[in-house]
Amino acid sequence: MQSKQATTIEEVIDILTEIILESEKNSDPAGYFAALYRNVTLKVKEGIEQHFFENNERMEKLDVIFANRYISAYYGYKNQDPISLSWLKAFELTHKYWPIVLQHLLIGMNAHISLDLGIAAAQVSKGKDIHALKGDFDKINEILSSLVSQVEKDLSEIWPTLTTLLKWTKKVDGFLIDFSMEIARDKAWEFAVSLANKPEEKIQELIEARDLKVANNAKIITDPGFIVNLIFAVVRIGERGTVASRINDLKN
Repeated sequence: MQSKQATTIEEVIDILTEIILESEKNSDPAGYFAALYRNVTLKVKEGIEQHFFENNERMEKLDVIFANRYISAYYGYKNQDPISLSWLKAFELTHKYWPIVLQHLLIGMNAHISLDLGIAAAQVSKGKDIHALKGDFDKINEILSSLVSQVEKDLSEIWPTLTTLLKWTKKVDGFLIDFSMEIARDKAWEFAVSLANKPEEKIQELIEARDLKVANNAKIITDPGFIVNLIFAVVRIGERGTVASRINDLKN
């Protein structure tokens, strides 16, 4: 599979659309995250057009750098090239039957926000004061957070009993809190500042250490404990439609 990279936000959207269509065609659960991410990118594009950000040119650069890390990981995995451990965990999950849609989304968010977002923020701020980016960094996370309610609506259509089951045990509530957007955003910013303050020769070492930590955190998603696994198994059996139809639900 030929690898691709974007240079504009429009190209990001086009590549994500191709990944979604390929995933629908092949019944590939990797399309769940791609569908969610395309919606995020469309919202960012809309925000740029409406001057929502303090620096629209910088925000587009950040969006492209950020997206290209996911795109590189996707094509790298398909081509059996080396990729980050965090993304490897996410893509390996797509070959298993029992993970529910929520787990596929969360493990993608774990890799992309907890690892990639900090790297992208540091790169777009290279040679500048990274703290000048903080306002727009928070705004892009506002967009990410605003899509949570829409995702919950989409998922409730895929799993009619989802809301009831999630309220059944506080352990599931705790599982979801562990991956709240607020926590992910704050940790990503801390990582970005750490990268920005490191000498060039130390950056790769810091990224590798962070990647290992994020990949290890994925275990909370893939194996959240007996009770949560049991509930998720019930949810999985109750998921409506095919992989392709679920991807379609998420992208619309």
